Amino acid sequence: MAAKVRIGFVGAGFMGQLAHIRSYALLREDCELVALAEPRRDTAEQVAARFGIARVYHDHHELLESEQLDGIVAPQKYAHHGALLPELYPHVSHLFTEKPLALGAATGDRLASLASEAGCVHMLGYHRRSDPATVEAKRTVDDWRASGEMGELRYLRICYSRGDWIANAQAALIDAGEKPPPLADEEPPAEFAGDDEALWALSTGTDELVHPLNLLRHFLSERYRLVFTHASGRLYAFESESGVPATIEAAPYRVTVGLEEELLVAFDRGYVRLRPAPSLAMNRAGALDVYSDPRAGATPERRSPQVPWIDPMRAQAANFLRVCRGEIPPPTNVAEAAEDLHLVSEMVRARVGLPGAREAIRAERAERARDWDEQLLAMAQLARLHA
Repeated sequence: MAAKVRIGFVGAGFMGQLAHIRSYALLREDCELVALAEPRRDTAEQVAARFGIARVYHDHHELLESEQLDGIVAPQKYAHHGALLPELYPHVSHLFTEKPLALGAATGDRLASLASEAGCVHMLGYHRRSDPATVEAKRTVDDWRASGEMGELRYLRICYSRGDWIANAQAALIDAGEKPPPLADEEPPAEFAGDDEALWALSTGTDELVHPLNLLRHFLSERYRLVFTHASGRLYAFESESGVPATIEAAPYRVTVGLEEELLVAFDRGYVRLRPAPSLAMNRAGALDVYSDPRAGATPERRSPQVPWIDPMRAQAANFLRVCRGEIPPPTNVAEAAEDLHLVSEMVRARVGLPGAREAIRAERAERARDWDEQLLAMAQLARLHA
């Protein structure tokens, strides 16, 4: 029987608890939850007790000095990556962090270089790639491309709403009311520093757009370039190296309670439609529809394959354990995550230079503030109705 993978955690905040620590706790047959580094002592002790983490340390320095680990899971805000990750890379062979890698493309490039120099395998949290529905969709797309049975790949489209990606997971959060100590934030990229509107568009775009950008590359299986940007920030168009067009529709509408996202991969005679699960939904994978029209007298077929009842965060944790055991490469590595940041920077540069873009950015900022207040109110009302 293979030895369990020894995992340490750096941080037990919102995503640390609700997405990651709880996922590894469900995989105890394959891993050991060795230690947690978390400066909020009461919160750390309560989290360790809930999830059966053996030891607690004040910070990552104490953790690294005291433990021999196969991998570290460090779910920190991406603004902290630039200062934190260079201190982790030389001391751990496998590292997992949330996406995005950083705010600026230059910082992302620096981190990718440092990870390579240290020999650290750094996996990024693009959890949609681990969603069982995504895995089945990718298998189908690759099979059709290899066989040619559905004709040529013609078009890819991603459309996502604004909405409730948390899926009420916050109800399980442990918070002892302690304030975390201040941490060093990444300096804004020089080209956006001092430009409040462009910097807001970069920060928002980096947080939201890297997921669909990465998913496009996953299904295209090749690089692509930006060919069109709308001033509203709602529509972007791309072309792959082999000439396949693709679009991202960025939050053209909102969903107050719930979340909607769809990927369409269109062939000459069929399509695959993927609807990923909300990020923090538990025990729930995405949904998949497949349409094929082989012609030659055959009957067209529509099917919705059943996938395992495993949420993408748990599946992602299982993948990181496989990475630590040397069984697979990371589904998304640090070099690819750095490339995503270059695309976001290019998209923001293209957008802010367009007529009407800055007015659209100001309107969007005000709208998002209102939306969040309304979403909190709607969620509270729904909870009272079902109490």
